[in-house]
Amino acid sequence: MTDLPALVIVFPIFASIVVLLFGLVRQRIGWPIATIASVVQVAMAGSLAIRGFDGDPVRYVVGGFTTPYGIELVIDGLSATMIVLVAVVALGVLGYARTAGPRSNSFYATYLLLVAGLTGMSATGDMFNMYVFLEITGLTAYALVASGKSGRSALAALKYLLVGTFGASLFLLGIGYAYVATGTLNMNDLSGQLAAVGHTSPLVQAAFGLLVVGLFVKIAVFPLHTWQPAAYAGAPDTVSSLISALVSTVSAYALLRIVFSVFTVDFLAANPFARNVLMAGATISIVVGSLLAVAQNEIKQLLAYSSVSQFGLIIGAIAVGNGTALTGAAIHLVGHAIMKGGLFLTSGLIGNSTGARTVEEFEGLGKYLPAGAGSFGIIALAMVGVPPTIGFVGKWYIALGAVEAQSWPLAVIILLSTLLTLAYFARLIERMYFREPATTTSSVETTETTAAIDVATDGTGTAPSMGMWMTVVATAVLSVVLGVVAFEYGQLLEPTIEHLLP
Repeated sequence: MTDLPALVIVFPIFASIVVLLFGLVRQRIGWPIATIASVVQVAMAGSLAIRGFDGDPVRYVVGGFTTPYGIELVIDGLSATMIVLVAVVALGVLGYARTAGPRSNSFYATYLLLVAGLTGMSATGDMFNMYVFLEITGLTAYALVASGKSGRSALAALKYLLVGTFGASLFLLGIGYAYVATGTLNMNDLSGQLAAVGHTSPLVQAAFGLLVVGLFVKIAVFPLHTWQPAAYAGAPDTVSSLISALVSTVSAYALLRIVFSVFTVDFLAANPFARNVLMAGATISIVVGSLLAVAQNEIKQLLAYSSVSQFGLIIGAIAVGNGTALTGAAIHLVGHAIMKGGLFLTSGLIGNSTGARTVEEFEGLGKYLPAGAGSFGIIALAMVGVPPTIGFVGKWYIALGAVEAQSWPLAVIILLSTLLTLAYFARLIERMYFREPATTTSSVETTETTAAIDVATDGTGTAPSMGMWMTVVATAVLSVVLGVVAFEYGQLLEPTIEHLLP
């Protein structure tokens, strides 16, 4: 047994400290150190994933203690997927961040701490440590949102802080209830102890409710989503893409892990109301999130409300709880991270190039910025679920799982969601390719455009670099290529899903 499961969490923290120390003697040293650290992180995550998909889960107890007293890290197909996703997306966004900014050393130190928090949430097999990593993730995300120089960024960060703290507090209360009921916090041990206490025990039911609602806040399930549009729209473009791709994604993974590894399908069978709460949250988020996205004019707000809807699909898959739906949830988590992160990066690049930040300002974009419009269009169609993209495969598995479980209302809602997603993205595609450019959109010197760039790029206002273009095009290509290989990935996940659903 190597120490790789622990190193993949500790290394970004160490790199963050290195950035701060070298930053004392040299400015602008943060980006190269963060990039080198991210490359190493991708290599470690890839090595760990090979072991995670190869048979039984890898279990590592920190400090040589034995479970349930030691802090356990568990690497299976799902957690390995999240660790690789976090590492790859973080590295990809760095390619965009070099020019787009923010460029301070403190920004990149915080960036690496966020990577550590997300990786820890993915790998931990201990409930209290999941809370610790959840807090690290939250605090660093608040700081990154506030890294923009505008007042809008500061206000968004404050709102994110207040709502996020509320969610984390509920999560901690849920852990406390579970500990009082069982006396353990190790997830594997907790699963058996909760069954021994009784899944219909009020204490166990209260723990489940608090944990789920706390994570609903972090995932931004309607009506607990209010922090998300403000945070995504108010943050610098680099931060919007990073947190939209990873923060809610890993929180949704945590919900899946807690429901099936800790409380198990037996709890859902003994408490139909719990499954109904998950299904209600999913249905309302899918419908209302889509309707709110259709009503938006600002691109980043539109994308934020789209996330509310897309994560409703994940919650729906968890509520269905069969192997097909959970495979779809895992695929859609990966797909949404790539697609939504790519859409925020592309909208930021378009904003830098043309000043276009609203739906109307996208008119004629296909003529004067064909590569940017093309990338945005491809990723948007992937988000709708057009074959053979990754967006199609994830929705296909979730819908098929709903049909297998005879959850017909959810199957209908998924179809409705696809039509609503098409509605708000078709509006943009139509304006990009079937309308003439508006005269005001090409000017980057208007007051409104300058203000938009201030929000988008931390005030740098720099023209898009080759790194920004390569990152955007790569996400468009990945949205298609991952769809081709997603079915094979689903087969690789089968041992992990069977372990979750014995």
